[in-house]
Amino acid sequence: MVGTVRTRVTELFGIEYPIFAFSHCRDVVAAVSRAGGMGVLGALYFTPEQLETELNWIDDHVGGKPYGVDVVMPAKYEGADLGDAGELLGKLQAMIPEGHRKFVNDLLERHGVDPLTEEGAGHYLLGWTDATARPQVEVALKHPIALLANALGPPPADVVEQAHQHGVKVAGLASNARHARKQVEVGVDIIVAQGTEAGGHTGDVSTMVLIPEVVDAVGPETIVLAAGGIGRGRQLAAGLALGAEGAWTGSIWLTVEEADTPEASRDRLLAATSRDTVRSRSWTGKPARMLKTAWTDAWESPESPGTLPMPMQFMLISDALRRINRAGAGELTTFPVGQIVGSMNQVKTASQVIYDLIEEYVETMERLNTLTEG
Repeated sequence: MVGTVRTRVTELFGIEYPIFAFSHCRDVVAAVSRAGGMGVLGALYFTPEQLETELNWIDDHVGGKPYGVDVVMPAKYEGADLGDAGELLGKLQAMIPEGHRKFVNDLLERHGVDPLTEEGAGHYLLGWTDATARPQVEVALKHPIALLANALGPPPADVVEQAHQHGVKVAGLASNARHARKQVEVGVDIIVAQGTEAGGHTGDVSTMVLIPEVVDAVGPETIVLAAGGIGRGRQLAAGLALGAEGAWTGSIWLTVEEADTPEASRDRLLAATSRDTVRSRSWTGKPARMLKTAWTDAWESPESPGTLPMPMQFMLISDALRRINRAGAGELTTFPVGQIVGSMNQVKTASQVIYDLIEEYVETMERLNTLTEG
């Protein structure tokens, strides 16, 4: 096994490798942290009570290694002025047009999947708004987390201050230099510069172009992590060469042994190429890179009523996605994933993914060193 890779971010958190692994699966988070990187648990789909359970488990299984929590507190979303979390759900549900419900039901019927119900609607509003994400932050800061990340826009300044009071560093994702500067203005410690190749919510600037732009925009004081299309050691080396201090990864953990990815989704991910993703609003109402399937095609068709604003789109479809997975309707099965999916063609343990990344990184650096000798 190779030695450690030292950057400012490894020194900051006391980790061996500058690899951050975003995952909604606690097993993946703990496994990556134990292997020398830093696992970051996506809190989006958990109630505060469920998040407490997940974090208690991680505390018991992470071996004392640092880990983080990722929340979604979008700067803009539908219903921001509609009251507290208790009022928000009912009001937003009433705003979903019946024509959209009919479109989803017709799509499910054509593929042999049962129609929508109201099951889980409140649960799947969690994390998509400021009002519903704040309780998740409160739970997270009761645990020995090392990092709090916000996945969509700059986090509220008071949340950043609250985290800092607990000795927790704050990261924010940015898809252009302007967004990165806004993150710094509210006190964020780490910028995750995420190129369009990334899975989930992402902008339209490529990683190769974005990283140096963001590094130059926020200056040497703020640590930058490279994200978007990073799943190989060569790509890690490229990110560091562009001025980043490490890599933020997500998609590559969907197919590891520890992941709880539904089998139908995992099989499609393993078979996909780098051309089998698309940026679509059909998941949350904001552009997100996803696996291209009959689901994403339907929302781009002439029959589509168009997507709804966040968080109403996910409220509309959350039960449908659950039913699709249960029914094994593979042609509709989709998943947020980046273009690196073309390299995700083998199931490995999380620790093996880390080791493979670092081994290829070292080989890459050794090869580059030979080019500059003499």
